[in-house]
Amino acid sequence: MRRTPYATSGPYAPPVPPRELTVTSADGARLHAELHGVTDPAAPAVVLAHGWTCSTAFWAPVVRELVARHRVIVYDQRGHGRSTAPGPGGYSTEALADDLEAVLEQTLEPGRRAVVVGHSMGGMTVMAAAGRPAVRERAAAVVLCSTGASRLVERARVVPLRSERLRARVHRAILGARLPMGPVTPVSKRLLRYGTMGPGSAPAMVEACARIVHACPRAVRAGWAHVMGDLDLDARIGLLTMPAAVLVGTADRLTPPEQAHAIAAALPQCTGLTELPGLGHMTPVEDPGAVSDVIRRLAADHGGSPRTTDDLTDDDPHAVEERTT
Repeated sequence: MRRTPYATSGPYAPPVPPRELTVTSADGARLHAELHGVTDPAAPAVVLAHGWTCSTAFWAPVVRELVARHRVIVYDQRGHGRSTAPGPGGYSTEALADDLEAVLEQTLEPGRRAVVVGHSMGGMTVMAAAGRPAVRERAAAVVLCSTGASRLVERARVVPLRSERLRARVHRAILGARLPMGPVTPVSKRLLRYGTMGPGSAPAMVEACARIVHACPRAVRAGWAHVMGDLDLDARIGLLTMPAAVLVGTADRLTPPEQAHAIAAALPQCTGLTELPGLGHMTPVEDPGAVSDVIRRLAADHGGSPRTTDDLTDDDPHAVEERTT
């Protein structure tokens, strides 16, 4: 397993996990996972899925916010961090859904549920897996943070062109570029800050995010970029029948607030849409307290307990079967 040069001190340094394990996905992909926080299996559990070009290290500030009272599970998406890179056919939203199912089944005790949180591509993972049995049974609630369901290249605002068609072409070219990112430099940090973070982002915050993003292999970066360039998960949103919260930064150029509003409007049980003033796309790093507060609230109200018939609705395909057994 490869090691990556993340921050080694301060709030953005990845905490040492009390337990590490390897999760095996449906196609044999091996995913690095970490368990942090409270060891009591009855404690509220939280599963964190990171975004494109990131890793478990991205969640370090949020993990620190939650570990005192929660079981926190983080994993590296395939090809990222310390998870194995997928084969030629392993870049798809279905593969992401397979991976999330495997993480839920192999890290949670039988009958236990968790609040599942996805940032950016992690949110797309949650939406892609919305109809999967493990998600319906194991996700007590979900948080969709700084993410989108479709038309990502058309709606992004990284390159401020008026023509949607031209803007989409430029964004697609940037997104899918296979050029190596090279070392973290002052120029690369300025570009990252402009594209992904709010104008008030502290230098240490930008440095930490740059280290994480630059560690992603370029083939993996490009492989997932092509998937996101053609993303269409609008039909999956309505399958997230559990309580769901949506968060977005008002200065998010990658998945602007209009994406969050569309998702919130399509959710059957949206518990709220939180807009964080002046923040960019990296909201869990830019304001881990605000993101963690939403997670805590859902965990307190819905997390940890086994699934019961009270959680089922007439729209749930498992409802008739479970009520009649």
